Amino acid sequence: MYLRFVWVGKTRNEHLRSLVEDYLARLRRFVRSEVAELRESSAHDAREGIEEESRRIIGALRSDALTVLLDVEGREWSSFDLAGEIQKWQSEGRKEVAFVIGGHNGVSKEVAGRAHIRWSLSRLTFTHEMARVLLAEQLYRAYTIINGLPYQK
Repeated sequence: MYLRFVWVGKTRNEHLRSLVEDYLARLRRFVRSEVAELRESSAHDAREGIEEESRRIIGALRSDALTVLLDVEGREWSSFDLAGEIQKWQSEGRKEVAFVIGGHNGVSKEVAGRAHIRWSLSRLTFTHEMARVLLAEQLYRAYTIINGLPYQK
């Protein structure tokens, strides 16, 4: 299986960027992955910006990828639930899973409709940069659970 991370904008905070890079490097022990960091919209109108960024997101997704949209309205999983989902995707023969984090103003209905799964990291609110760290860390944790490694304890 291959993991693609699709998010809008760069991780500007050097500390958070370092954490994302660290967890992605750890994750690569278990699974191949790639980050598609898409340019933020320069539109002054929020709706126009959402549409522009959403077109970029759709363009970065493969048609056969299982798409997981990180969404405050999505389902919440425990780390063990996430590990179970990953094992299910692997047993289904999924070639690619794309994790999408939209821009600051959200995503279009088209992107939300394209998502096979909507996942909420928490009921708490995080910055988009922090969500990237949490996503990478939780995926790494799920793979350690799957492989019976002590990290998750």
